[in-house]
Amino acid sequence: MAELRIGRLATLAVILLGMNLAGCASKPAPMPPTSMSTPSTLSRETTTAPAVESIRPTYAGPWEDPASPLYERTIYFDYDTAEIKPQYLSVIRTHARYLGNQPGTRVTLEGHTDERGTREYNLALSDQRAESVRRFMLAEGVPANQLATLSYGEERPADPGHSETSWRLNRRVIIQY
Repeated sequence: MAELRIGRLATLAVILLGMNLAGCASKPAPMPPTSMSTPSTLSRETTTAPAVESIRPTYAGPWEDPASPLYERTIYFDYDTAEIKPQYLSVIRTHARYLGNQPGTRVTLEGHTDERGTREYNLALSDQRAESVRRFMLAEGVPANQLATLSYGEERPADPGHSETSWRLNRRVIIQY
């Protein structure tokens, strides 16, 4: 019995000694530089920090400037129609005039609908809306190679709500540069 206790005590002592040695394995904290550091030592310490780069957004064009007439790029439609409302004719003309002066610039006319109707019907209607804006721009003199259309139907709502206000915001064509 006494031998069993001595064996347990010896095992416990070995475990405690091992834990104590493992705790001492860490390196001591570095000493802060003293006031007697040489100038060359100080300059090495300050130059090892990574340089911070400034990240600036790139300016894509005047359609990003809220003060520009090109900033307005959305044409809204009434329910179940692809007819352009008279109040958006000047918006389309402004973009057509800009595109006529910028032969290398291309736009995509993205057609959208609200959630009402079948998926197939909404894709067809959003295509008709994009095509009506495209035809108007072509009539204003924009070359066909600067215009592309894309139909999303109800897949990308501007407002995910289920009210007349939400639906009104979702029936649109966006001019994407």
